Amino acid sequence: MNLSQLETRLGYQFKDQRLLVQALTHRSHSTLHNERFEFLGDSILNFSVASILFHRLPNVDEGDLSRIRASLVKQGTLADIATRLDLPNFLRLGEGELKSGGFRRPSILADAVEAIFGAIYLDANSDQAYQVIEGLYQPILDTVDFNTLGKDAKTLLQEVLQGRKFALPAYNVIATSGAAHDQQFEVECIIAELDVKTQASGGSRRAAEQAAATLALAELEKILPKKKGATRHVRKSAQLSLPVAVAQDRK
Repeated sequence: MNLSQLETRLGYQFKDQRLLVQALTHRSHSTLHNERFEFLGDSILNFSVASILFHRLPNVDEGDLSRIRASLVKQGTLADIATRLDLPNFLRLGEGELKSGGFRRPSILADAVEAIFGAIYLDANSDQAYQVIEGLYQPILDTVDFNTLGKDAKTLLQEVLQGRKFALPAYNVIATSGAAHDQQFEVECIIAELDVKTQASGGSRRAAEQAAATLALAELEKILPKKKGATRHVRKSAQLSLPVAVAQDRK
């Protein structure tokens, strides 16, 4: 395993490369695995991202900073960083995990990224770990919309409508199916003033509402003016009947 390519992508060369090897080792591979490194790296990551946001967004309050940080350190974001680093080709997994595609599993990828941050701290110091984290997050921070990052679809839809003085949407359950332990909910989202109606399904009412709100946001992108002061347009019968399947959400 040639780790020099990974070190180049990280922007850091290990003095003790054994630390990097352990950071890449899943518990399915051996007893000397990365879980303790992951624990350490998680704390370093949260502090580093909090510090970056604190200085980058001086006028943003604590609540929004927390929302933004949570989105930046979540599993999906870390898995994206892992993919950018080509981490799947460097992971050390047991035979079972290899066969089941563990090198593509977001949880394993995210844990390995955090473990690498912990390994850099152990190999050098917190300042060096901070620099690596800042470098990896720079492309994300330069392109992300901080006003919407981390907000769910229902919240965004509500903000769009309130900002244009429209009434809030109504959500109605129009059908349920499946056994009690595996129900599917079909929900419609109605914005009466704009004649917008969308439908979506999910493993809980909440999940279905979020999916319907996502479709409604897409509809508003088409029918509402982009520029301030432009005349509002109302489109008739903007109904989508194709159900959208979403991930199970039992909350």
